[in-house]
Amino acid sequence: MVKSAVFDLLEGAWPTLVIFLVIVIILRIFYLNNNGKKLILHQELMMLCFITYVLLLFELVTSRDISIGGTNLVPFREMFRYPIGSTNFYRQVVGNVILFMPFGYFATYYTKISKIRNVTLITFLVSLTIETVQRYIGRSFDIDDIILNVIGGIAGFLIYVALDAIRKKLPSFFQKDSFYNFLSILMIVFVILYLLGIIKLW
Repeated sequence: MVKSAVFDLLEGAWPTLVIFLVIVIILRIFYLNNNGKKLILHQELMMLCFITYVLLLFELVTSRDISIGGTNLVPFREMFRYPIGSTNFYRQVVGNVILFMPFGYFATYYTKISKIRNVTLITFLVSLTIETVQRYIGRSFDIDDIILNVIGGIAGFLIYVALDAIRKKLPSFFQKDSFYNFLSILMIVFVILYLLGIIKLW
């Protein structure tokens, strides 16, 4: 199911994704080379993951194939409309939370914010922008989506804070760039094998 959703999303976004990533990778390589900077693989991959996430988010929130139109300004009205455990509940409620968890994580990673109110404000402003734009491209403006997105952003922030706290308590070897570079390579291999169907999660 997850793999199918990923492929469906990539089907429409891959041209933009490929062009952007190639441009960024080329510019980054020349930047590092011309400025005598050291290549730190896990940091570069984090940046590429963030760019990929933003582009896929753009594709998802601007696609018109699921257009329903309308405006909902009543908090919790839409999210409580779906029975817990139903397909629509997972898609509309859980999905909106999960959608912004990476945003909260990346926002915290790049801005180094340490207060939950800051990530709440950032996520709110981004989600508000998305919902407003959607209203003018034939999609709907839903206050519940903003609430769920903010919850997702906060969850991503908490995940980052928890992982960072754990990292700081690990032995020095596990805090080195070489260790995270190795983990990054393993993750890339795992994702490729999963998408090819060689590895199955369940």
